Amino acid sequence: MPARPAGWEHFETEADVGVAAWGPTRAEAFAQAALGVFTLIVKPEEVQERERREVRAQADSPEQLLASWINECLYVHEIEGFVVRRVEVDTCTATLVHGVLHGEELEAGRHRLGTIVKAATLHRLVVAEQEGQHRVSVVVDV
Repeated sequence: MPARPAGWEHFETEADVGVAAWGPTRAEAFAQAALGVFTLIVKPEEVQERERREVRAQADSPEQLLASWINECLYVHEIEGFVVRRVEVDTCTATLVHGVLHGEELEAGRHRLGTIVKAATLHRLVVAEQEGQHRVSVVVDV
């Protein structure tokens, strides 16, 4: 993992794309994971923070919660055409996550679309904490 206190990076996997993220809290790691996924769709620097969308997810385990969180975030993108510059997570327990997506509606002439992300998979999900650093990883179907 890089030395930055919070962040994300893509990793290679068969046919899909993985996102590894980390932060000083589980909430920050979940926020970074969502941002890493959204970066596949539209580069955050092309997006302005004009609006916000609340996102909430529940699941039976932290790993399933990560997949559910990413899928709920993707739902907002798919249904509302919302692209994201920044992600905040204010609540993140073992079974519940709540956060806010900051961004704007997609404008075809201004936002260059990258990869179409279908959904988070249950393959290689990781939610871990080691020495005060929270780390998550998720593979998304593209």
